[in-house]
Amino acid sequence: MGLLNIMTQKEFSAIASTIPTLPGIYKYYDTADELLYVGKAKHLRKRVSSYFSKTFTTYKTHELVQRIHRIEFTIVNNEQDAFLLENTLIKEFQPRFNISLKDGKTYPYIVIKNEPFPRVFFTRRKIKDGSQYLGPYTSVEKVRELLDFVKQTILLRTCKLNLSDNNIKKKKFKVCLEYHLGNCKGPCEGLQTEENYDAELQQLVNILKGNISPALQHFKIEMQDHVKKMEFEKAARYKSKIEHLKTYQARSAVVNTRMGTVDVFSILEDGEIAYVNYLAINAGTIVQTKTITLEKKMEETAAEVLAFAAAQMRDSFASTASEIIVPFAIDFPQDVRITIPKAGDKKKLLDLSEKNVNYFREELKKRKMLNLSEKTSSEKQQVLQQLQIDLQLPAMPLHIECFDNSNLQGSYPVSAVVVFKNGSPSKAEYRRFKIKTVTGINDFASMTEVVYRRYKRLLDEKQPLPQLIVIDGGKGQLSAAMLSVSKLKLPGTTTVVGLAKNEEEIFFPGDTESVKLPWDSESLKLIRRIRDEVHSYGITYHRNLRSKGAFVNELEQVPGIGKATINQLLKEFKSVKNIKTKTEGEMAAIVGKAKAALLMAYLNS
Repeated sequence: MGLLNIMTQKEFSAIASTIPTLPGIYKYYDTADELLYVGKAKHLRKRVSSYFSKTFTTYKTHELVQRIHRIEFTIVNNEQDAFLLENTLIKEFQPRFNISLKDGKTYPYIVIKNEPFPRVFFTRRKIKDGSQYLGPYTSVEKVRELLDFVKQTILLRTCKLNLSDNNIKKKKFKVCLEYHLGNCKGPCEGLQTEENYDAELQQLVNILKGNISPALQHFKIEMQDHVKKMEFEKAARYKSKIEHLKTYQARSAVVNTRMGTVDVFSILEDGEIAYVNYLAINAGTIVQTKTITLEKKMEETAAEVLAFAAAQMRDSFASTASEIIVPFAIDFPQDVRITIPKAGDKKKLLDLSEKNVNYFREELKKRKMLNLSEKTSSEKQQVLQQLQIDLQLPAMPLHIECFDNSNLQGSYPVSAVVVFKNGSPSKAEYRRFKIKTVTGINDFASMTEVVYRRYKRLLDEKQPLPQLIVIDGGKGQLSAAMLSVSKLKLPGTTTVVGLAKNEEEIFFPGDTESVKLPWDSESLKLIRRIRDEVHSYGITYHRNLRSKGAFVNELEQVPGIGKATINQLLKEFKSVKNIKTKTEGEMAAIVGKAKAALLMAYLNS
């Protein structure tokens, strides 16, 4: 590594001959020692000297050179190493004058845990513990969809038990509800061998990588083996899995199964902004898609921006594709084949990528037209002022809180509250509640409980109260919340309103008529955003608790009904919600007349 102090063009000329003539990267710093720019070069001396010529090609280049106080350079073995190092440094330090990648998200992975009978789950933390990480994926929804599909096809454990060989031999564990529901083969009791489990796991890896054929072949062999043994019921299960996989494959975007693994990139420029779309193709199936926004800083060409974005996304998504499909030639010194298709399946893929990037740009424009993109502080203040006027609030709602109840399939109630301050989410103040005082599903009583718990605590801790409280759910939920508001003697210190779920009408306590804000008003957009935030927050909490087994089943509260009975019912009817729709006779056929009578008496009460 070398180091030069630059003050003027004259001083640079005096020491230019000391700059290496080898490939490498160079870094420009200002007088405050802030990194301004990182660049790569086949010939460091020629490249760096070009910045100090007497005439500047652009104003931005002139502005950059005026700020340079110090240069560092690193010699590397070849142009490919320079390309990789440049991209790494830009991603890490994001210098002011380099291309700016407008994507600071972290992406989820699917992890296959390094343990006996490995668990499979999604995570945002990639740690070096010997586990296998698949992905990353561009959305949590995609990960959940994949895992939900896999769980219907591949039977793997979800518990956190230490299934060491010694623990299993000592019979430390008993099978859980998942076994009785047919979702697990019971390795905890030694009912499934590690060899069989690993074979299932390998099919899961194939499916997650978009390679359906090995899994189909595996299930066909298993099905035929059971047929030979006259085990027709087991054979039917594998036939069902094969059909399930074929349906999944049909829903996937398949181009040509002989194509193999390739990456596709397209670009759309809009002034100083560029949009780049990425399609990851595995075995002819689109397994990943992502569009990013980049800001050009030094009049970079489309080829330079595309090469930079391709390197960044291949690194982010751990691509191993040996071929890149692009619309035009790019300088990409990595060991991959560059293809610029004119016709055929590869051209169809490129067209699809370009369609995606155009759609992404148009969607951004629509969002800006609707003012749904991020606002400045002054713009947020204007929205809050408008909300104060529209709802005739006594004070500007600088502090807003919104409550929502969440229960999935009519069971396991939880509630959540989100906090917005100065028009922005204050996520550190979000709170989630497990319902404590309510038996069964009762949204109104649950709302009364959580509103009381929330504001009793704020009052006890002498914390400021919100100017506006939004109760998601309309008149009934609002009335339930007002019971606690009155009990705590809050009326007059804050405004409480209800938000009807479907019509987006706003109700005030005691009013028979609702307030309907214009659908495109800034006030309603803010209310919608707060409502969507509390929905997302509450449902996420609910899913997390369900996955951890933190809930007690509602039916366990029925006197005289034990877990074995509940397991029988769940195995037959699949959910508490379905059980509630059954007649006493239908339940009696499963658990007997006496227990069916107890259940009906409870459900009717």
